[in-house]
Amino acid sequence: MFQELSRIGRRRALQVSAAAFVAFGLLLWWLLPLGESSPGGTVVFSTGTRTGVYELYGKLLRKELAKDMPGLDVQLRNSEGSKENLEWVATGKVDYTIAQADAVEQYKLDGEPGADLLRGCARLYDDYVHVVVPRASSVDSIAELRGKKVAVGPAGSGVRLIAEHVLKAAGLDPKKDIEPLPDGIRTMPELLREGKIDAFFWSGGLPTSAVADLATSLDIRLVEIGEELVEKLHQQRGASGYYRAAVMPADAYPKAQDSPVQTIAVTNLLVTRVGTDAELTERLTQTVIDSRDRIGGQVHAAQRVDLRTAIYTDPLDLHEGARRYYRSVKP
Repeated sequence: MFQELSRIGRRRALQVSAAAFVAFGLLLWWLLPLGESSPGGTVVFSTGTRTGVYELYGKLLRKELAKDMPGLDVQLRNSEGSKENLEWVATGKVDYTIAQADAVEQYKLDGEPGADLLRGCARLYDDYVHVVVPRASSVDSIAELRGKKVAVGPAGSGVRLIAEHVLKAAGLDPKKDIEPLPDGIRTMPELLREGKIDAFFWSGGLPTSAVADLATSLDIRLVEIGEELVEKLHQQRGASGYYRAAVMPADAYPKAQDSPVQTIAVTNLLVTRVGTDAELTERLTQTVIDSRDRIGGQVHAAQRVDLRTAIYTDPLDLHEGARRYYRSVKP
């Protein structure tokens, strides 16, 4: 009889253990609802110039992706800006990038290599156009840059594209009416500090560290781009249609601003191409949305990333993986 009770006890113990194992498995399934392995391999993400907001955003996003997809190796690559980013992703040299919407439209209008292969993942944040001069400068408007030495960004950069459009809207020939220099944000501040240029254009999220740092060592201010220029920009059509009037808040650069500054803004897009793995793109898009507040703590512009607007990646169609993500979170 004792042997029979012992057998029953062992059987019940096994049943309890099995039930506990099943319950533990169900708990894991509930905690890990994807029920699938994380995408792995290597992807290349091109950012932008050193010290620019694209570079910082890329570094912070890589940290977030490392948590969400630990098997994925994300390699960052610096570039001269939007046009080069688009060329690289369109021709398969990199997998993902960030680019301004106006630069995307211009790339398509120019029929550049692989333009028809570009796809959007998310609308990110806005770039604000900065026109920086020493506070003692006589320049109070874009038209007054005539005859000045002005850094307009490297050829193929988003800032060069914007600078040329803005100068034309002000009635200036970018090649004849100013002395253009192809410097980027890495060297612009030092050139202004040394008096080797009179002004520079920059397009970036707020605040851009290079501009904020410059304001601590040189008394600078920002030249307004008034709404009358926005109207003239829109009359140019094409890529200029993606610019809109905006106000740079007074606290963006407290040392350089006494009040808000009228300027223009343009949207940044997360870009990939046809053929990029759909599951990977879906998961990457999810990370971009989910990490907004954490990245936004260091890149204030990233706080503007919003699930409700991220789907609008005009002038690009959504990548299938990104579309899959937005469908999964649709109320």
